[in-house]
Amino acid sequence: MIISASRRTDIPAFHSQWFMDRIREGYCYVANPFNKNNVTKISLKPEDIDVIVFWTKNAEPILGYIDELFQRGYKFYFQYTLNGYSKVWEPGVPDFSKSIETFIALSDKIGKERVIWRYDPIIFSNITDFEYHYNRFTEIANLLKDRVERVVISIVDDYRGAMVRIKRLEKLGVKLMDDFLQKREFGELIIQMSRCAFENGMEIYSCAEEIDLSSWGVLPGKCIDDEYIGRVFGIEINNKKDRNQRKECGCVVSKDIGMYNSCLHQCIYCYANNR
Repeated sequence: MIISASRRTDIPAFHSQWFMDRIREGYCYVANPFNKNNVTKISLKPEDIDVIVFWTKNAEPILGYIDELFQRGYKFYFQYTLNGYSKVWEPGVPDFSKSIETFIALSDKIGKERVIWRYDPIIFSNITDFEYHYNRFTEIANLLKDRVERVVISIVDDYRGAMVRIKRLEKLGVKLMDDFLQKREFGELIIQMSRCAFENGMEIYSCAEEIDLSSWGVLPGKCIDDEYIGRVFGIEINNKKDRNQRKECGCVVSKDIGMYNSCLHQCIYCYANNR
C-alpha cells in the first residue's frame, strides 16, 4: 500500500505532529471528502506500507521526525513544491530564501533521490510572464543543483474552480495571459527549462498535462510513480493507474490520508481549499 500524505493538504507543514501520533498508534481514520459519513480506518504500520509520498511547500516542521521514520522502517519520498512566487500567489508560504534553505536541509538529510522538486503550477500573467518563469526556474535549478534528481512542472488549469480565485486578483492589477499556449514564447520557455534541468543534472517531467510537451523535451510523468519507487527503493509496485484522479494523471493507486480545507498556505491557485 502507498500512502499519500497528502494531495489534500500540507501534512508536513501543518499536521506533522498529528501524523507522527498516528504513525506511533499504527493507524488513522480518513473521511471520504464527498461523504463525511463514510470513514475508513487505514493501517499505518510499516509492514503494511510500501512507501509514503509526502507533498509539501515547507518540510521544516517534519525535519525533526525524519530519524524516527527511518528507525521505524518507513520508506518515503517528498514531492516538494518550490515556485518562488510572491505573497500575491502564495500568502502563507515561507519566504524564498527560507524555502530554499529548508529544501536543501531535507535533501541533505534524506538524499537527493528522495526529494522531487515541483515547479508547479506555472501561471502566466502580466507579473509572471515567460521571461519571469525562465529566470525563476533557472535561479532555483542552480540553487538546487546536486540536491535533486527530478523536477516536475505543470501548467495552471481550472481544476476544482481554482481559476475563479485567480481572477479575483484583477482588482490588484494582476491580469492573466490569454492564449499563452499559442504563443511562440511558450514552446521556447519549455525548451529552455528542459535544457536548464539537464545542465543541472535533473530529469524533467510534466504532471497531469492535457497538452503534450514531449516535443520540447518534457515527458509526461507520474507523481506517485511505480517505476521511480522501484528504482529508488528496490521494491516492485503492481498498482494500476488511480481511477480516482484526473484522466491526465498517470499516478498509481494510493491511499490519501489528508483532508481538504486544512492547509494554511492559502495559495490562490490551489484546488484543495475552497475560499
